[in-house]
Amino acid sequence: MIVHQFVPNLEPGAVGTHTVLARDQLRAAGHASDIFTAEVHADSKNVGARLVREYRGDADVIVYQMAIGSVVADAVLGRPEPLVVNHHNLTPLRYITGWQPVAAHGVVWGRAQLRELASQARLGVADSSYNEQDLIDAGLTRTSVVPPLLDLGTLEAAPASAGRPGPTTWLFVGRLAPNKAQHDVIKALAAYRRFHDASARLVLVGGGTDEPYAATLRKFVKSLDLDDAVTFTGGVSDDERTAYYARADVFVVTSEHEGFCVPLVEAMFHRVPIVAFSAAAVPETLGDAGLLLETKEPCTVAAAVHRMLTDDAVRSHVVTAGAARAPRFDVTYTGPAFVAAVTSAAR
Repeated sequence: MIVHQFVPNLEPGAVGTHTVLARDQLRAAGHASDIFTAEVHADSKNVGARLVREYRGDADVIVYQMAIGSVVADAVLGRPEPLVVNHHNLTPLRYITGWQPVAAHGVVWGRAQLRELASQARLGVADSSYNEQDLIDAGLTRTSVVPPLLDLGTLEAAPASAGRPGPTTWLFVGRLAPNKAQHDVIKALAAYRRFHDASARLVLVGGGTDEPYAATLRKFVKSLDLDDAVTFTGGVSDDERTAYYARADVFVVTSEHEGFCVPLVEAMFHRVPIVAFSAAAVPETLGDAGLLLETKEPCTVAAAVHRMLTDDAVRSHVVTAGAARAPRFDVTYTGPAFVAAVTSAAR
């Protein structure tokens, strides 16, 4: 079978990694598969993607990777080949309007295209049950859930962090963006430093450092006199990200909207205990591998982190649960499920 994927832009990140691994899994299963895109990021030049204009109409199935509005979706719409929409996420406008006007346009465009794609697609594949609801709301009647493809073998294992020397280190990994609510992590750190550990620090790993929300975060940090306690790393390499996990005592999530949250799996894999606000797809991804909070009031988050770091039984339970849960998301398990789903659309 020939199963080609179309993606708006092929660049480093969850969607790019998923797309490349999906192609490799399809090929390993004996199917021909290529990736077609409007643009290949400089860091992804070596993956062998092709431009949309090179497509010759030879696919038995087309898989469209849905994450934002794009001319690539327009190129797929109306084609006769069986279509699968692989839906990753569209951030709600309330988190973008006023901060990222270009992205807001892309989301509005993407939601309109998702409805059009749904009217044509034979199958919708979402990376979480939470995102699956978008497909159902768009009109798809046949849907499936397959987590984003991750190769955990590329992550270098880090030792358990509890008891490491130096100041207590909080970590969050994710693009600086309003829906990820890094401002609430900062508030919780301020409470933790006041009531539990005045030397604690926070490391925020992720891109978007040149955008308005990031500038506001820096001003907020300064206003709380936390300049020496909060580090904004910007984008980092895989090895650098692994090093941050290795040095972290706790992974703290206050996001209000996550379609899956890959860093949760990374934290589980690296045996970093997790405290997370129970919102969107976070509970689905985390399971019992962390402390889930129904509120992210700063003192509550701070108290939960304090308990995580001082109660050996709680910490041991969540770290052990995370180490057992993380492998379920490895491509060795999710890859065959993805291949079976998308190839079923040809029948």
